[in-house]
This record gives sequence, C-alpha cells and structure tokens, in this order.
Amino acid sequence: MVDAVGGEPVQVTDAPLGVSEFRWRPGSHDIVFLARVPESGRYGTIPGVTAEAEPARRILTRRYRANGVGYTTDRRTHVFVVTAPNVWAEPGSAIAAAALGSDSSHSGMTIPEARQLSTGEYDHAGLAISPDGATVLTVSARHARRDEDLCSEVWRFALGPAAEPVRVLDARSHLAVSSVGWVSADSMGFLATDVGESGRDFVARNTSAYLLDMGSGGGVRRLTDPETVDLDPSGGLSAMDGGLILAHRTIRGRVELVSIDPDRADDAIVSSILPGSLVASAHDVVGDTVIVAVQHARSSGELMLAGSEPRILTDFSAELRERGLSTPVETVFAAGDGHAVHGWILTPEGPGPHPVLLTIHGGPFAQYTVAILDEAQVYVDAGYAVVLCNPRGSAGYGQAHGRAIRQAMGTVDMTDVLDFFDGALASSDALDPARVGIMGGSYGGYLTAWTIAHDHRFAASIVERGFLDPEAFVGTSDIGDFFGEEYVGREPEQVTRQSPQAVVGRVTTPTLVLHSEQDYRCPLSQAERYYAALTRVGVPTELVIFPGENHELSRTGRPRHRLQRFEMILEWWARHLPTGANSHPDSVTATR
Repeated sequence: MVDAVGGEPVQVTDAPLGVSEFRWRPGSHDIVFLARVPESGRYGTIPGVTAEAEPARRILTRRYRANGVGYTTDRRTHVFVVTAPNVWAEPGSAIAAAALGSDSSHSGMTIPEARQLSTGEYDHAGLAISPDGATVLTVSARHARRDEDLCSEVWRFALGPAAEPVRVLDARSHLAVSSVGWVSADSMGFLATDVGESGRDFVARNTSAYLLDMGSGGGVRRLTDPETVDLDPSGGLSAMDGGLILAHRTIRGRVELVSIDPDRADDAIVSSILPGSLVASAHDVVGDTVIVAVQHARSSGELMLAGSEPRILTDFSAELRERGLSTPVETVFAAGDGHAVHGWILTPEGPGPHPVLLTIHGGPFAQYTVAILDEAQVYVDAGYAVVLCNPRGSAGYGQAHGRAIRQAMGTVDMTDVLDFFDGALASSDALDPARVGIMGGSYGGYLTAWTIAHDHRFAASIVERGFLDPEAFVGTSDIGDFFGEEYVGREPEQVTRQSPQAVVGRVTTPTLVLHSEQDYRCPLSQAERYYAALTRVGVPTELVIFPGENHELSRTGRPRHRLQRFEMILEWWARHLPTGANSHPDSVTATR
C-alpha cells in the first residue's frame, strides 16, 4: 500500500503464492484477502526443493487441476485478514538494510502477520464485507457431493475474535454462485446459475440475480428471469445506497450495466444505465457515483461515469485509432430454417474482391461483441475481409438459443455459421467467395475442425486450442468430468456423432493446429491426436506448441508469444490465401 498523496510503497502481505483478491474492512485499517496456501515442501516452501523433487501427489478427487493454475488440491485458496501498517512509520531493519544496499533475507522484513480465517480442503472465491465490518461473505463448496456437482455454498466468517463459519446458503439450492455482495445490513445479493436437481446442468444456463434475507429467514428470491436476462458472472454485482443492485447484462453482442430493483414482488425491473453500443467489463460504486470500464468499436477500454449525465473520462485508445481501425458492419442473415443469425463483417480498404476469413468464437456459450477485436483488426490490416457471428449455442440471445446445441453439437451451430457466411459473401462484391479460409479457438476450434470435415470450400483452416476429441477429454481436462457429458452426452455412439476426431478422415483442407503446452482446459493431447490423424490421412498440416502458455493464449499470455502467434497465423494465410499486403514466396494459389 502507498499513501494517496505519494511516498514509498509498503508491503502488506507475504503469501508465498501471492494474493488473488482483497477488500478494505470498513471503519478499520484491516484488509481481508484471498491467497493460496501451499502444502509444506511444495511450490518453493522449502529452499532447494524444486518441482521435480517434490513428493508424489496422491489424487483422491475428480477435480485436482485448473487451467492457468495447475494442481489445486495441494494449494487451496483461503481467507485471511491483516492489519495494514502505517506507511509513514520507520522502516523495518531489513527494509532499511536493503535501502543501504546490504543483503537481507525476506524473512527479516517487517511485514504484518496475517490471520487465516478459513481452513480445510476447500477453496474460496469472492469477498463481501458487511457494512458494519463485522463479517465477510465468501463462496465455497463444502458439501459431500462437491466433487460430483457444480453447486456452491456461501459462508460467513467473523472478522473479530475467532469463531466457526456460518453457512448462509447451502448446496441444496442447486445454485452455482459466481459473486456475492451486501444489499443491506441483513440481506445478501448474489449472482448464480441454476444447475438443476443433478447439480450439473450448466449448459447455456443464464446467470440470474438473487436476494437472500439473512435477518428474518425470508429465504432466497430470484430477481431476474433466466430465460430472457443473462447476467455476466465476470462483471460482479454491487448495491447502491437506495437498494438498487447493479450487474452486467449480456445481450446481442453487447454487455450493459443494468440496475435491478429488488423491491418488486415479481421479476425485478432491469434497466440499462449506459447509453449506446458498449461492452461493460467492470464497475464500482461509491455512494451514488458509478464508474464503469467499457469497450466499444473505437476503443479497447475506457473509464466512464454512468448516471443521468454519462460521459467517457479517458481516451486510452487514441493512439490505436490513429493507427487505423476497421469499423464492423452489424447485420443479420437468415439460416436455412429461418433462424436469424446475428453478426458482423469487416472489410479492408481499397478495391475488392478481398479474400475472406470466417472466424468462430469459443465457449460455446459466449459471444462476439461490438468491442474492438484485435484478431479481426490484424487480419483486416493484412488484406482480409473478416466474417464473424453468434450462432445458436452462443450467449446473449436467451437460454433456448444457447441450449439448442446441447448434445447436438455440430448441427444448427454449423449451419448457422455457414448460412451467415454465405449471406455475407452474397451481400457485397468486396468479398471474394472463391478465396475463403476458416479459423477458430476452443469451441471455435471444435467447430472449425467439424466444418472442414463437412465443407471443403476453404483454402486452409486454423484449429486453435480445440475441443477435438470428446472421449479423450474425460480425465485429461480440468472440466472433463462434466463438460463433455453435458454438451455431447455419455453414450459412445452419441459422443462419436459429435466428435471431430471421429470424422478427421474426411478432411482435405490444409490445417494449422495451434496449442499451448500448459492448456488444462483443452489439453495438448487434443491437438496432438488431431494433428497425428491429419498426417495419417495425408492432409497438409503443421502443429505449433507454445511453451509456458495455457488455454488463455491469444487473450492473455507473454507478449512475445502473442506476437509470434499472429506472425505464424499471417504466415499460414500468406501461403494458402495470399493478399497484396500478406504474401509469401511459397504461396499456394487457391482454386477451391
């Protein structure tokens, strides 16, 4: 921490694996935080014991690893509280020695001692401190079936003298809770999805806002209609002084900041408090002042003041706009069965017709949005028109739209994408239907691999971090114990009917397979098996593996690898689908 007027920063915590989240305790100098607690002898807790020399792990659970983290059962996330130091106090001896250039060990630094509030073989997520500063709410799962279902519980910990935690929401509610917040002194608001009696029915289940009265035992009340209102769990929720709840609503390629009135007896009124076509990613509230982080077609991220006179406060993307941005054209085309498919087309400057890249998003319960997409801008700058859409299976169009592909992957989602693509090609002379490519990541990798086994018009394809072999997904992915079963089913014949690995023998399209070495969501073996099968049937193919990266590469990752990834993608398209701005001496003239 550092004084707001300036000065030297002072270290507050020394959690060996770092801090993931923290909150100030009202009316005090205490900070409540979450941190992973490593088992003794692991993760550098004993000097000289490297990862390779650690003891063997005994696995007793289905879920023991997470993408972007690694093993989890030997480093659970727990709740701590620590008293922040006086930033203007005299430095500790070790800090002073370091300032004088002397050697000092970490253990000699004057760092406040944190008190661990939670214990046991449980993880905790999210923090919400009560208005009086006496207790903190957090999300955990301590019920007997926690390794078999997706249900959550909410627990309350006292921040004063040590006391046993109190469960305020149990797993019998069949809710997967994503965030919690205090609405009043005795009521809790939270975001959750109803995962049904099985506790596993998560496919395209919209997130709703709920209210729990902890004072009078009024029970849980759902505030929003899950069929029509989808709240973004990553946006969190906040309560305003007047009792309104703020949350983020996913809808038709946008993410609105909405206010929810919990005083309604039926479904609460949901009203957008942001103008225009925006994607809200985060917000904070102080009194009646609301600040929102937003993206739009001309910015990759700004701060905005919401309210009766909303205004953008920053212009972080000015330099980006100066370098040139292509503005997407929003449109809708009808699928073969009449379903309206919503998406966008981006076109390079200059005379066409331009070669066209069909890109497919991941998820599948996700969405392309109106915000700047670096992928599309890079390809347009290289001379390609880009077509992207939100087929059935995507978020933002209601639960029925999202659940249309449950245990029917590769059906209407593929036809939606291809029918939208055909509509885009026919809509403009600037797009060349004779020179086309296809690409996608994660679920987009799945649908790309599935499509090239059924449609052979594409000059080349790129399959990235794909869900390619549902059978091998079980037992290797961090979500393998439930994701495949819910999306493609359990019966062998049913799984095979939806598996790109099962139809790889039909592929003739040259295919670049991109994957990351530490991807635990769609494990590297998915790419390796698919690549090996392509080589066996004689398809021109290459496999690229990024060391040290996980499933998030392209969205995050080392800048060096993010740049190399774009260079490899453009080089692949330069060979198989060249443009004036992106060509290769060994280019293949597309005749398909």
